[in-house]
Amino acid sequence: MILQIIKILNEIKSIIAKTKINSLGKYTKAYCYVFKRNRSSVINIGNNSLINGRLVTESKNSRIELGDNVFVGGNTIFDCLQEIKVSDNVLISYECILSDHDSHSIDSKKREMDLFRFQNKRMNWDQVSSKPIFIKKNAWIGMRSIILKGVTVGEGSIVAAGSVVTKDVPDYTLVAGNPAEIKKKLN
Repeated sequence: MILQIIKILNEIKSIIAKTKINSLGKYTKAYCYVFKRNRSSVINIGNNSLINGRLVTESKNSRIELGDNVFVGGNTIFDCLQEIKVSDNVLISYECILSDHDSHSIDSKKREMDLFRFQNKRMNWDQVSSKPIFIKKNAWIGMRSIILKGVTVGEGSIVAAGSVVTKDVPDYTLVAGNPAEIKKKLN
């Protein structure tokens, strides 16, 4: 009985998510929460993927692109101001965070205005630093890792669990730590 209820709830969540996703590929399941703060933002998901967690677009220019055969684990958060692009055959484990922006200005006076956002006013995203995130094909992002703005994770690379990635990861490389450092080259 409980399994049936969980299945029904997942299907409802999937139906709601699909109404906000611009393009959903064949055989893809989207059991995620989608928060589009502007309807003009874009979320596209390829074929044969399983997407959990939260997909958040902050502005009209926000773009989340997930390729074919992508897995995104539960409680993972994509927070996109500009662009987050994930290529084919990528695994993103549970409870990861990918954010292509700083969330708030580094200027304290400008940050004071951010509090108005919670009073039904718009956030001024022009004051927030942002750079795209790219995850290349066949990469694996370990659980509870954080990928910060401007990072490219190379093809076939692995980000070890709990890592904080602040700079690019070369192709076929294992990185780990906070901040993430190269631990070894992969074949």
